[in-house]
Amino acid sequence: MIDLRFKGVSKVYRVRQESAPEEGTHPLVRRLRALRPRRREFYALRDVSFEIGRGEAVGIIGHNGAGKSTVLKLLSNITAPTSGEITIGGRLSALIEVGSGFHPELTGRENVYLSGSILGMRRAEISSKLDQIVDFAGVREFIDTPVKRYSSGMYVRLGFSIAAHLDPDILLLDEVLAVGDAAFQQKCLGRILDLKRAGKTIVFISHDLGAVERLCDRVLLMRRGQLAADGPPRDVVAAYQQGDAGFVPSAPPTADAENLPRHAFITGLDFYDAGGAATTSLSTGRPARARLAFDCRREVEDAAFDIFFYSQDGELHCHLTTESDGRGFPLAPGPGVVEFRCPELSLRPGIYYVDATIKGNDWQYRCLTLSVEPGKLTRGIFYMPHTWRVRQAGEAHGAVESDEAATCV
Repeated sequence: MIDLRFKGVSKVYRVRQESAPEEGTHPLVRRLRALRPRRREFYALRDVSFEIGRGEAVGIIGHNGAGKSTVLKLLSNITAPTSGEITIGGRLSALIEVGSGFHPELTGRENVYLSGSILGMRRAEISSKLDQIVDFAGVREFIDTPVKRYSSGMYVRLGFSIAAHLDPDILLLDEVLAVGDAAFQQKCLGRILDLKRAGKTIVFISHDLGAVERLCDRVLLMRRGQLAADGPPRDVVAAYQQGDAGFVPSAPPTADAENLPRHAFITGLDFYDAGGAATTSLSTGRPARARLAFDCRREVEDAAFDIFFYSQDGELHCHLTTESDGRGFPLAPGPGVVEFRCPELSLRPGIYYVDATIKGNDWQYRCLTLSVEPGKLTRGIFYMPHTWRVRQAGEAHGAVESDEAATCV
């Protein structure tokens, strides 16, 4: 059974377009032209078609401006399509902004009733679920205190808790897992998984690619207002990470890269999360590990390894290196591994492109795409100490800790 259907849906906005005044134009003519400015058509969505079945959890991902939120607004009836047909087969609730409808002068209890009513719950339903909502949010001690005195964390926890206890057939979620601390985010994810197991249809829009993979059965990828991909989460997320972040490669960082002696070669680069699982998605503030494999064809007397992180616009954001004291170390012929460990990843959330180098021997340019999800930092964005260790043929070099080598901007 189909719960949601988009059939050839387009949404067009008319955007005012300012034009530079022509030289020699009479001031009166310029004023008259200003009264009737030129407008151009902007397609927020163009001929989008998809279907979502009863009980499916579907994620929608894409870069900013790709059309994700426009899909949500059309489903929520906040705006109407310019053309096409939208079919909704059940009771629909949308959680677009956590805490929307709260009045700062009212208590938490009063705001539960107010916000619940705005979201479509009946008073009797709110009363029956009040204790569950309060306990989930963890604000029982302050439930009769005006919410203007709540911390920002308490505020969003209560807002999400109200929405999480709705009982719709279809639930629309827009970036709601970015609320509260890490423990509460896991609690939110657990609640959404409970709704999924109960057979609710879920549409989840998020930049948290890890949560999208865990939660969704299927993912839609939007690009410039059009549906670019529709398939299994892992495949679509990989396609987004590899080619949909809007990055334009710049020139190689060194003109002599092709003329390196190449006595040692990089053969692989992998990242691991706090649990030790290989991943291309890490979180700000969480432990991270990078493992760079190499093969040495002949002895190298003064080796140094580097990993560079570039943002979508090509700007260098972080640099991990084994050359913390300005000196390298010898490599014997044969394979080996250098491992970097960071107790707290201080990269901002976003998509990063990674270069890996063996100084003077090999430079793997844009060899991996890494997604960094939102998280909490304790030491600041400019501080990322790391340790490194090189292992080769049963021997180990390094086990060195360096603060100075971690440059994050």
